[in-house]
Amino acid sequence: MIRRRMLGLLALGALFVAGCDSPAPPSATIPRIVCTTGMVADVVRHIAGPHAQVVALMGEGVDPHLYKPSPGDVRLLSDADLIVYSGLHLEGKMGEVLEQLSRTKPVIAVAEHIDPARLMAVDGAHDPHVWFDVELWSQTIAPVQDALTRYAPAHAADFAANADAYRVRLLALHAEARDALAALPPEARVLVTAHDAFGYFGRAYGLEVHAIQGLSTDSEAALKDINALVDLLVARRIPAVFVETSVPPRTIEALREGCRARGHEVRVGGSLFSDAMGAPGTPEGTYEGMVRHNVRTILEGLAAPDRR
Repeated sequence: MIRRRMLGLLALGALFVAGCDSPAPPSATIPRIVCTTGMVADVVRHIAGPHAQVVALMGEGVDPHLYKPSPGDVRLLSDADLIVYSGLHLEGKMGEVLEQLSRTKPVIAVAEHIDPARLMAVDGAHDPHVWFDVELWSQTIAPVQDALTRYAPAHAADFAANADAYRVRLLALHAEARDALAALPPEARVLVTAHDAFGYFGRAYGLEVHAIQGLSTDSEAALKDINALVDLLVARRIPAVFVETSVPPRTIEALREGCRARGHEVRVGGSLFSDAMGAPGTPEGTYEGMVRHNVRTILEGLAAPDRR
């Protein structure tokens, strides 16, 4: 009898030791945060660290202007503890769903916390593509930090430290992009893309930006706009235009055909990440890697042949 009790106590002790050596199960207090775009999710992950489960609805090559949430997405959003989206009507077709969910849970539009005086406007609407000015995008760190701190105040010190560290990284990235693009001669600083996503990029890094479609890919590409860009490309002998990973290339091909018909051969300078990042697990699948890819691609695409 005593021997059986001793064996039982030893077994219980072994289980206790094994439990101490095993990873602790996830805490029930860890919030589940659902973000719309990869850029937003990247900010949240950097600040939350291990204290949140972060999910991005829109992956590689997904156009947020046209994105419609599936029933599964709505369930995921409904089950979230916190929802973070970009805002400024970037996720236009999700507006009603986000509005309804905001009545029952925290829903934060990070871009709408940026200083309004620094937002660009086209035809009376704010340009939502704020992440292309890296210093401006760093202003989204504060509202994410505040939201996380309100939800999980026990981790406030970690959120603050992570926010400070990420802000330093983004300001360094901003300087890196500015210095790299300064190498382009003035006459080469013309960026032509499929839709008007690079206005903040041009303002921040000294490029003249033109696009076929407007701020949203939901707008139609007008023939007169294509012809006007053909005139520009031919008159100024601009060597390259750029496609976007989340936008079909047909309008860019129409632009090239128009130039070719007028004796000016325009090449595709490369593929840029505009409204979506790259594949998870790749450098371009992070915000910093996406920015570096775009800077490198633009430099190579617009450089003179002897400089490439």
